[in-house]
Amino acid sequence: MINKVILFFTLSIIALSTANADVIRLSKPVQKDATSETYGEPLSTMPQAVELKMLLTSPEEHLDKSFSVTTQVAKVCQKKGCFFIAQAGSETIRVAFKDYGFFVPTDIGGKTVTLVGELIAHQRTAKQAKHLSKDLGENSTLESGFTYEIVATSVRVPIY
Repeated sequence: MINKVILFFTLSIIALSTANADVIRLSKPVQKDATSETYGEPLSTMPQAVELKMLLTSPEEHLDKSFSVTTQVAKVCQKKGCFFIAQAGSETIRVAFKDYGFFVPTDIGGKTVTLVGELIAHQRTAKQAKHLSKDLGENSTLESGFTYEIVATSVRVPIY
């Protein structure tokens, strides 16, 4: 009986230690509570909330203005967690982090996050598009050309 208990605990420890073996966490959260972790700057005050669909349908109205948005994460850079793709329905937008100053865990795809940032206009080269697509992993393609991106200063990720 003792051998079975020891075997059970050993297998449990191995399973837990390998479950997140592929998750990359290059930044520590700046805030943490029972339900979330925040990366980047602490979220003490939230600017005006905007729906991602509004940013995507009328981007000119939101350029270079601070806002908060709650959005689903479609994909995350699997190399470092240095950007992610936010999704609203079939529309997507890349979210980068101010001054390349922080990273998010690489396993947040599918989660709904809250971020604070600004919308910028961006000209993506073919070389950049290829590099970013590769960092997202298989079956990912980002187009080159004129696009909009969000530059986030904070990202709050739920813990679940």
